[in-house]
Amino acid sequence: MTQNHHDADRQFSLHPYTHLENHQKQDPFVITRGDGVYVYDDHNNRLLEGVSGLWCTSLGFSEQRLIDAAMKQLQTLPYSHLFAHRSMLPAIELSQKLVEHAPEGIGKAFLVNSGSEAVDAAIKFAWYYQNARGKKNKKTFIARKRAYHGVTVAAGSLTGLPYAQDGFDLPAIPVIHVNTPHAYREAHDGETDEAFAKRLAEELEATILEAGADTIAAFIAEPVMGAGGVLLPPADYFDRVQAILKKHDILFIADEVICGFGRTGEWWGCDTYNIKPDMITSAKQLSSAYQPIGAVLVSNQMYDAFEAYSSELGMFGTGNTYGGHPVASAVALETLKIYEERDLVDMVKQRSPHFLERLQALQNHPLVGDARGVGLIGAIELVKDKDTKEQFEPSEKMNAKVVAAAKERGLVVRATPGDSVAFCPPLIINDDEIDELFDAMSDALAAVHSA
Repeated sequence: MTQNHHDADRQFSLHPYTHLENHQKQDPFVITRGDGVYVYDDHNNRLLEGVSGLWCTSLGFSEQRLIDAAMKQLQTLPYSHLFAHRSMLPAIELSQKLVEHAPEGIGKAFLVNSGSEAVDAAIKFAWYYQNARGKKNKKTFIARKRAYHGVTVAAGSLTGLPYAQDGFDLPAIPVIHVNTPHAYREAHDGETDEAFAKRLAEELEATILEAGADTIAAFIAEPVMGAGGVLLPPADYFDRVQAILKKHDILFIADEVICGFGRTGEWWGCDTYNIKPDMITSAKQLSSAYQPIGAVLVSNQMYDAFEAYSSELGMFGTGNTYGGHPVASAVALETLKIYEERDLVDMVKQRSPHFLERLQALQNHPLVGDARGVGLIGAIELVKDKDTKEQFEPSEKMNAKVVAAAKERGLVVRATPGDSVAFCPPLIINDDEIDELFDAMSDALAAVHSA
């Protein structure tokens, strides 16, 4: 049976983010079930899921309360929508709870189906807001190189990773990508974090002035850049950035698709880095990935402009058939209740020191140039020479080799750009499982280094 479904996968499935020719030459990695922080493949091998699937399965793979919430809602009301004044209880209660936990100034929640869709909606909202104010030239977005904001046509335009744009005629909307706040690679020799942040902020302002502030709709940033390699901002970076955006009347969109709901040790990455956004995009851990759902959280100031402009136009003319889907909303609502009842944010704070201690210890390995993390998210960056920071040739695919070696040792981790390997385990991970994760990674690094 195993070979049959491997053959069927190769014959019928078109896989995202996959080297399609190579996929025809190897067996797929088929996951059949999960339990806690572990998943099992179709050979019944148990693996610790060190990236929570795709940064998302915060409560692990066997949370019965979420299963029960889905079943109860399916039996009660399997579908309704939010168009034209219509509503349903799960979406109402979820929206309320999201706003209650949001940073100050956020007043409304717009429910969607994914992170990419949330970013697309935020792009439309930024344009709508600027048009409502009569600022019709404000159409361009500023994002960062190595940022990941999704793969739809608009969101993929903001993503700053070539592999998400090459061959797709992206960017398809006006966007400027500024430098990455990655001190290990981008800071000058001897440059302090504060000086690096100051330089990046000055470069951002110069970019705004060159383009014309009256043409810039919004700046978008992940508090921690996830898929780009788990890149942490230098001290004062976001304080400086926000001052410049406010000076030039530019919106700040915080992309919390990965960082939201406790990952950085606070409810939001915005809380960790003192960000006061105009909009927040969220998804992934919103439902612990048990159902596809996302949300855009919108400031009261923006909503007031929306309300007035929609009266002028006749309606707020956007929405999604499955936005706020009752089953997805019910599961997300139960997820947030679990976060509250079990105080998952505090649990992350308790687990984080051990996680980060084990992560930092990997920097002693000859292959590791940098180890970085916050809360329960981190990465290592592989180098050929630790003193010079020289990188391996891309053709060597060193991070892919390390990921493969980890898998052989019962650990799933993710290769990310810059020859990095990322860690983002379920928030429910305990200290023993953290040790298991990093013991396996240490063994994998040793095996690759000695090969």
